[in-house]
Amino acid sequence: MTIQIHCFGRSSRQGTYALFIHLAKELNLAFGKFHQGRTIRLNPDTYLYVGSALGKSPRSMPLARRLVRHASRSGSKPPHKAREELIRYCRQHGLAEQTLQAPSEKKQRWHIDYLLDSEHAEITGITIIRFPARLETALSDMALASEETFIVARGLGAQDTGNSTHLYGIRDPDTFRHAFETGIEKILNRQNDAGSP
Repeated sequence: MTIQIHCFGRSSRQGTYALFIHLAKELNLAFGKFHQGRTIRLNPDTYLYVGSALGKSPRSMPLARRLVRHASRSGSKPPHKAREELIRYCRQHGLAEQTLQAPSEKKQRWHIDYLLDSEHAEITGITIIRFPARLETALSDMALASEETFIVARGLGAQDTGNSTHLYGIRDPDTFRHAFETGIEKILNRQNDAGSP
């Protein structure tokens, strides 16, 4: 399977990312303790998840490790079809050392883990922003403002950022992705003009 990976920035191994996830079958899914474990119906559709990985260790690979973790499933379930291609991409583009490997075990920790663990969900695209400041909220706000997105459940996927939502449904993935990535370029230009790290 070929995955669409678009990358902004060049040097940082930290950053923010967006996953494009295709769900092939309707699911009634509980996202851990979110809404006291109540199930949420997800229709077959494309979904967007926004996250970040900002580890500080000089030799760490937080962004690559997080993305590869997302492309893995728990227990004996097969990984996402794009995982090996993602590992190669991270090694070839300086996001990770050649030692980067898939995790030996994955436990469900974040809301998004419950969706990505389903064998009916596949990561079909990743937008990577190699930038050491947290841009999750800016990307989430941009997704929220789009006519091509809809909220799955308020607060879902954003347990560590307060009053935000980081999981969206997408009506027209191609139209949305073009506008979304144009918006990312504008955000980065503003950050660079302001002299952010």
